[in-house]
Formats: sequence, structure tokens, C-alpha cells
Amino acid sequence: MFTPTSMFMAASPAANGGGTSAAPATTKKLSKPVIFATSGLGGVLGWCVVHPANTIAVRASLASMQGKTFNFSTMVKEQGLMSVYDGLSAGLMRQVFYASSRFGLFETFRDMLHEYRGKTDFASRVVVGAITGGIAAYISCPMEVAVVRMSNDSSLPEKERRNYKNVFDTAARIMREEGVATFWRGSNPFVTRAMMVGVFQVATLDQFKSMYASMLGQTKNSISNVFSAAMTSGLIYSIATMPLEASKNRMASQKPDAKTGKLPYTGMVQTLTKVAADEGVMGLYKGFLPYYLRCGGHTVSMFIIVQLLRDAIANQ
Repeated sequence: MFTPTSMFMAASPAANGGGTSAAPATTKKLSKPVIFATSGLGGVLGWCVVHPANTIAVRASLASMQGKTFNFSTMVKEQGLMSVYDGLSAGLMRQVFYASSRFGLFETFRDMLHEYRGKTDFASRVVVGAITGGIAAYISCPMEVAVVRMSNDSSLPEKERRNYKNVFDTAARIMREEGVATFWRGSNPFVTRAMMVGVFQVATLDQFKSMYASMLGQTKNSISNVFSAAMTSGLIYSIATMPLEASKNRMASQKPDAKTGKLPYTGMVQTLTKVAADEGVMGLYKGFLPYYLRCGGHTVSMFIIVQLLRDAIANQ
């Protein structure tokens, strides 16, 4: 049965950030396929909650590429409220690859390292979190490109729209029109961002849980405690990774220059420096609030769902 104490123990790379180990809520050992499947399903269901925030974040981040200032009211007026769900199919497909591989691989590698070293400490979680985050990001990069393009397509001028029908049409057209390598355009900032998220989650989440338990009198690992800690941890890593998110969005959505045929963004460092030079450093933080809501919201919703699923399976 689900208990607040269990929420992050078995499912999250940030679960046991301080100390050596903690017992999961479920005593029954779950098979690796179940671990991967519940991670992926939790990611998918959690993404349904935060996809609108991601769409807004992407559009706000990319608006300046068109010389515009993003306005939510204008977006709703011109495209309708349900446009916040543009690209949902690609977002869900991304979670199938990203969430299942990131958290499934984390638990697999963590357990392997524990068997080798005889312990699971803070440093090992940081290293494993970074490595598995990077691997998962690289695996799911094709779907990330699809998410960015589909989420932003309807906001483009009509003559510039790609008019993708769904995630499968998007994937087929990218492969046919631009080549397979396009699926990994923006992979460097995406992988780097994922590695940083893994590190920051592990490094900060448990510390904030302890701090709020002490300062606010919360029960550690209660729903309110985990929610508060996750949203604070999400704020820290959102600030740290937003420039990489902005860089990834621009690289994934760009088109070659009509005259020269060259892409405006050629690499992570070049993108970061070009945006900072053209728009100022704060240009890399456009769309920050919805990005933060996406990060913190997905962390909370995903791990609650994952633990509910695992408890249900273990108690059968």
C-alpha cells in the first residue's frame, strides 16, 4: 500500500541523497522489467499533468527567434486553449524512452554498484544519476526534437509551419526531409542538461527534505515534505539548466538560412554565446516560470504514480 514515506525511496535517483540507504516501502523485490515499465508509465502519466507548462515554456523560449514577445493570452486567442497540448503524443513517447531508461537504468546501475562496493552512498548516487541521465537523454533525443517542433509549430507564421500531423508523421518527415542525424540536433545541451538534473536532484532533494522537516515541523518523506523539497530542488536545477534547455530548443527547431543554407546554431557553446550576445543573458531564461513548473511538477507527480504502481504490484 502507498505510504507518504515511500514516495521517493524506490523510484527516484534523489531518493536517498543523504546517508547510505533506505528501505523502500515495498518489501517484495520487483523484477527489472517491472522497474523499467513502472518508471516509463509513471513518466507518461506525470507528463500528462505538466505538458501544458512545457508547451508554454518552449513557445516563450523560441518566440524571440521570430522577433516576438510571447503572450499567453494572445496564444489562447489565436490558437485556442487546447493548443497547450500540441505535441502531447511526442511528449508521451519521449517519456516511454526517457523515464523508463533514466530511472530503470539508475536503479539497475545503483544496485550493481552496491553489490560491487558493498554500500550505496551519496557520491555513488550523484555519479550514477549523472551517467544514467545522460544515457537516457541521448536515447530519447529523437522524441525531444519532435516535442519541440510539434509544441511550437502552430505559433509560427503560416508559411513557416511544418504542419506535422502526429509524432509518427513528424518522425517520418524529419527522416525523409532532413536525414536521421537531425534527430540528434541539440543532443549536446539535452544530454548535459539531463546529467546536471541528475546531479542537482541527488545533491539537493534530501537536504531540503531534512531542512523542511526541521524548520517547518514536517514529517520527513510525508507528501507535504516531499512536495516542498521537490519544488525547491526543482527551482535550483531549473536555474542551473534553463540555458541548456533554451539552447536545445533552438537547435532542435531551427531551419537553414534561406540564402546561405547554413544553420544559425551549430553547437551548444556557440548557441549559448550567440543568444547571450544577441539578446542578453536573460534571453536564455525566457519561459523560465513554466519550465520550473514543468520540472518540479513532473518530479512530484511522476514519483507518486511510480510508487503507487509498484506498491500495487508488490502487494498482489
